[in-house]
Amino acid sequence: MLVDFDTLPEESRVWIYQANRTFTDTEIRELETKLDEFIRNWTAHGSDLHAGFKIMYKRFIVIALNQSLNKATGCSIDASVNFIQQLEKEYNVDLLDKMNVSYKQGEFIAYKSLIDFKKMAKDKAVSQNTIVFNNLVTNIAEFNENWEVPAKDSWHSRFL
Repeated sequence: MLVDFDTLPEESRVWIYQANRTFTDTEIRELETKLDEFIRNWTAHGSDLHAGFKIMYKRFIVIALNQSLNKATGCSIDASVNFIQQLEKEYNVDLLDKMNVSYKQGEFIAYKSLIDFKKMAKDKAVSQNTIVFNNLVTNIAEFNENWEVPAKDSWHSRFL
């Protein structure tokens, strides 16, 4: 069951998929339609899952699930991963590669491999105050407080 992301409880589980490129406005509209349809039909053992989504910075797909009503199961998580894999193929984009880092350069969102990010940190091209996206957050409360943070306040700090 599709619900407004902003109405979900703070303990709702989140999954963040970062794209290796910016989506166009047309792609955003298409993605919103596809996400609407997927979430409307997303179930766990036949029970509706109360979930919502956001597309942030034309680059991040964030799906949230209110697990206090129905928890995601292996099958429902597999269904969501398969859906994301379909989006990857359809839009020729990487969404599941966790070995990459996104961070802000002014208003621009940069996307680098972890190896390149480490090198940039060593070369002082990024600092402790560089705003990074911590895609390891697990719920909406963490998403709101700790997703977009200075590198010193994230797992990225180990490279600085």
